[in-house]
Amino acid sequence: MSLNLINLVGRTGRDPDVKYFESGSVKCSVSLAVDRRSRNRDEPPDWFELEMWGRTAEVAANYVKKGKLIGITGSLKLDRWQDRSTGEDRQKPIILVNRLELLGSRRDNENSGGGYDDDF
Repeated sequence: MSLNLINLVGRTGRDPDVKYFESGSVKCSVSLAVDRRSRNRDEPPDWFELEMWGRTAEVAANYVKKGKLIGITGSLKLDRWQDRSTGEDRQKPIILVNRLELLGSRRDNENSGGGYDDDF
């Protein structure tokens, strides 16, 4: 049995980057800062790149802004490519989100509804 499951709660580091494709698909990318459980308050957060598709991407595009507190469930994938200038193989970890929770105060979530599942 295999398991690739990630749960994170943090604040977005930038406004979402949304792309609409001719096929009708929607992709949303955003960064997420997650604090570690540490007594040292000066420790910097861990940063994650998130990728959302479909309805979840649309919800993120409409309701998520820089600094928004969100919770996600997803899986780790490695984005792989070859560097055009050097020809070297590169890779970058991405969290493929399949559930998004809009967290924070009630005022922050006005008209948002709460959680959204991707339509995989």
